[in-house]
Amino acid sequence: MQEELPEISGLLAGVDEAGRGPLVGNVVAAAVILDKDHAIEGLADSKKLTAKRREVLAEEIKKHAKAWAVVSISPAEIDNINILQATMLAMKQSVEQLQITPDHVFIDGNRCPDISHAVTAIIKGDARVAEISAASIIAKVERDAQMAVLHEQYPHYGFDKHKGYPTKAHMELLAEHGPCPEHRRSYAPVRRCLEGGA
Repeated sequence: MQEELPEISGLLAGVDEAGRGPLVGNVVAAAVILDKDHAIEGLADSKKLTAKRREVLAEEIKKHAKAWAVVSISPAEIDNINILQATMLAMKQSVEQLQITPDHVFIDGNRCPDISHAVTAIIKGDARVAEISAASIIAKVERDAQMAVLHEQYPHYGFDKHKGYPTKAHMELLAEHGPCPEHRRSYAPVRRCLEGGA
């Protein structure tokens, strides 16, 4: 049984992240305040959309939203403060960078960052709240673009295919080549590789 969504009057911001699970690259969070007078068709959980559809929707969201912001936290910072804290920091900063102050913030998931707004965590929010769906799309498109750049820098890891997630192919290439500077040292598979293990 899903919890009821609270009734919100005023401006609602949705927040979501991309890149908690990968072994490499930034974690990215986005915050979006949609324009109620300009509905965007097809908003959904970013993972259920094709890459092409996400890119089209991301452009529409950026063009028509009342406000949006996207923040990246580096692998070094992730290693320094851990992925949960890095994700919370990215979410907090994305809300703070909105050019309009929302009345309420909906966060995808079960934890809220420490922000000075009324805030509610919504489980599976990216499939239930349009603003969170929009944020998930912007965050995912931004992170995929960053992984495309990393692929150009380090083509032998196949980042264009697995986007840094710990797939079998990525694990084999990590073992073969060792970590690149953008790999997250605090993640167990990378740490094991640095320590000479499989």
